[in-house]
Amino acid sequence: MYWIYPNEYRATFQPIWNVNLQQALELVKSSVQGERNDELFYDELIKLAPTSEQSALIASIRDDERGHNQMFRGIYKDLTGQEIYGVSNELYPKVHSYTEGLKQAIQGEWSAVEKYRLIWFGLPSGIYRDTLYGIILDEQKHASKYNYLLTLNRK
Repeated sequence: MYWIYPNEYRATFQPIWNVNLQQALELVKSSVQGERNDELFYDELIKLAPTSEQSALIASIRDDERGHNQMFRGIYKDLTGQEIYGVSNELYPKVHSYTEGLKQAIQGEWSAVEKYRLIWFGLPSGIYRDTLYGIILDEQKHASKYNYLLTLNRK
């Protein structure tokens, strides 16, 4: 069953993810720093992992984040003609314990999905949206993997 809304409603309807290209590009730019922060955070988490299997799982996620960083840089350069400079190694949250780090990682992955969804809505159709969709799926997969690791380490 389909609902038919009056024309007055349709004329004023603004989805909450109404993002234009300029807004999406600003979010892409900040995402480069976010992916770098995740990479550094996960490097610390790897050192705290209790087994080599858990360490390897986090390393695979970290490697995905490195790839996302490059994808965001490529999207930004393609759409603006400019490189992204000024990425810092100092802004990532410090890891205080392995299980707390896993919880932080899950929250970070969920936040990334929300942010990247906004970017997706602001990008032109085609390769850029397809790339963002792949990154969003990766972030959801990462959250599942961190949830699995957290389950393994519950006491």
